[in-house]
Amino acid sequence: MKIPFNKPFISGKELQYISEAVGLGKLSGDGFFTKSCHQFFREKFGFENCLLTTSCTDALEMAAILLNIQPGDEVIMPAYTFVSTANAFVLRGAKIVFADSRKDHPGMDESIVESLITSKTKAIVVVHYAGVAVDMDIIMQLSKKFGVYVVEDAAQAIDSYYKGKPLGSIGHLAAFSFHETKNIQSGEGGMLVINDDTFVQRAEIIREKGTNRTSFFRGEVNKYGWVDIGSSFLPSEITAAFLYGQLENIETIQAKRKTIWNYYNNIFLHQEKLSLSLPVIPDYATSNGHMYYLICNDHQERQFIIESLKNAGIYAVFHYQSLHKSEYYYEKYEGKELVQSDYFTDRLLRLPLYFELSEAEVEEIAETVIQSMIQYRQMHMIHK
Repeated sequence: MKIPFNKPFISGKELQYISEAVGLGKLSGDGFFTKSCHQFFREKFGFENCLLTTSCTDALEMAAILLNIQPGDEVIMPAYTFVSTANAFVLRGAKIVFADSRKDHPGMDESIVESLITSKTKAIVVVHYAGVAVDMDIIMQLSKKFGVYVVEDAAQAIDSYYKGKPLGSIGHLAAFSFHETKNIQSGEGGMLVINDDTFVQRAEIIREKGTNRTSFFRGEVNKYGWVDIGSSFLPSEITAAFLYGQLENIETIQAKRKTIWNYYNNIFLHQEKLSLSLPVIPDYATSNGHMYYLICNDHQERQFIIESLKNAGIYAVFHYQSLHKSEYYYEKYEGKELVQSDYFTDRLLRLPLYFELSEAEVEEIAETVIQSMIQYRQMHMIHK
């Protein structure tokens, strides 16, 4: 492809720091670079208790263990999300209660969450889709009213805010992703943020295979052993060193991604005749430049645009398939039709967005989208 969907940004420091990690002689995790990353997140975003993990999936699985999710517990989350959001809780035996999306945004419709809460509800998992915040005041009020936990799936939400608060700092727990498709990346990688102090000690134990090994290395106990359930969730120092090279450049990375996002948006805003459905950023939220998407008129129009882009050497993709209609969960789902989730499943189109994307390339992508949309609507006599 001439223009790929994603191209991981390399700052130039990653290999240097990996070499330094090798030289320090500790590669198994929780060494100098892991601690440096943790310190960065404390200073930059106020995440006082955070733990790097090998993936966001691992961070979510740790959250499910920390919340002591048991068979029969209910966990509310959006249907329009990645499978890891649900898998983490299904693995503990939870029943997933799927919420529909908002009409103006793929994120969870906060106004219907209260109607989904029952005596069996243990947690609400919000997903900050495209780095745009869910209305957390509503969610945290429900948490307090019904005594349920809140987990922020902030996989896409690094350096994004809700009423001035960093996403990931509001719920009891939060999970971030540093997959190569994210703004800040280490190939694979993630992080658990613990905002409820009662979970801090157990989180360390779960992350270290259920042992109190971390306490041992701090000199708090004279030996370590198996004290809880857990798994091997911590990443190597190689991963942490790579990530630190990215974090040092977060301001540069974010400024460029936001510039690209705004350039896309300004082009499409001036296409009044097409009546395009563009991303909505509520007043209480910010955009972190993670993703730029359009909402097509229907599934067929989206496919036509994808094929037109492909023919021009440009790779664009659709996104999530509603989890309540997935092959795995379809027979288990007992709820209502989720009209908006299905709407975004059929119509949402993601365009390339990565650090090295030039203005000329953005213009080429946008022009190809616009012309293919005009062509499709003329062929099918669609007027919006």
